[in-house]
Amino acid sequence: MSKPVIVGAVRTAIGRSFKGTLVNTPPEALITTVLPEVVRRSGVDPKDFDDIIFAESHYGGGDLARYAADATGMQDVPGQSVNRHCAGSLTAIGNAAAQIGSGMERALIAGGVQSLSMTPLVNWRIPGPELKFEERWMPPTHVETPDAPCKDMSITVGWNTAQAVGITREEMDAWAARSHQRAIAAIDAGKFVDEIIPLKVQQFDGSVVEFSVDEHPRRDTTVEKLAGLKPLHPEIGGFSITAGNSSGTNDAAAAVALVDNDYADANKLTKMATVKAWAAAGVPPRDCGLGAVKVIGKVLDRAGLKPSDVALWEINEAFASVPIAACREYGIDEELVNFSGSGCSLGHPIAASGARMVTTLVYELQRRGGGVGVAAMCAGGGQGGAVVVEV
Repeated sequence: MSKPVIVGAVRTAIGRSFKGTLVNTPPEALITTVLPEVVRRSGVDPKDFDDIIFAESHYGGGDLARYAADATGMQDVPGQSVNRHCAGSLTAIGNAAAQIGSGMERALIAGGVQSLSMTPLVNWRIPGPELKFEERWMPPTHVETPDAPCKDMSITVGWNTAQAVGITREEMDAWAARSHQRAIAAIDAGKFVDEIIPLKVQQFDGSVVEFSVDEHPRRDTTVEKLAGLKPLHPEIGGFSITAGNSSGTNDAAAAVALVDNDYADANKLTKMATVKAWAAAGVPPRDCGLGAVKVIGKVLDRAGLKPSDVALWEINEAFASVPIAACREYGIDEELVNFSGSGCSLGHPIAASGARMVTTLVYELQRRGGGVGVAAMCAGGGQGGAVVVEV
């Protein structure tokens, strides 16, 4: 069985949706920024790539992976787009690793892109006797009708997770405040410089700025300030979920290059990490946050590892309750989790988050001299995704 190794990883800085630096930057521009850069960093001959797999969510703009290949001079390389909501780019990385592991392919690019700022709003028809329409991201039949399969999604996910595990608002606010503190510390220490490709962005006034620093973390975030925020939806019982202990809405792209180990040796490529396992899991939609918890056990089993074997964890903060629940379930030391911030602070550019997490994880493991890392997250519809890497 072939061994998949990561030979390149890169991301853009993460923007705030709707009011941040990338508000006017379409996903096509984001993906065509990271794609040629990850090829350059990998050292792989572009014509040797067998496929490009990119995740996208909510956009509906066709096959962005193939568009990016065409737009960046890789017309001979096919491209496919995948969608597993939040875990989309973890799925892309997992699929690429599996294809290399099977021996069918030797070099792939996997990643994700998300521009919530540019997500189209569709005039969906509201079911009923009258001809009524409403602008929204997804059909109301998915989330709002009595028989909707995902009617317990969105804000209720964070609340349901907190209820299931017995997590208080104070605990979630404390986690979120620490997330911001860690993200700011990482930015100040220059930890993200190596993994971020600066992006030239045209603003509404015609000026061009260089965007190279994550703009979602807030320096002035404290537990006391978070405690003063109002609950998002108290009418559904979610008294503990606020904008402060939930993830942001964000724009970004990230990509990794994976090759067969023998190919890396033959071409004298620098190996950043080995992909040891990938897994996805399903849970009832109302328990979506617990998808991250379930998939961690599944991916560790596949890798033949115990939680104590893991040096560092990236567990996405879709809501602060999610990593807290995972730490309780597996006895994980919180100091090893989200060491440079996560969704509450850095933000959550949905389909790009998984590849961002893997990229950050690999660079940090390299700084610390190696070890095993796990990137895990819950995903829309009641799912979880996780990847295990070793540096």
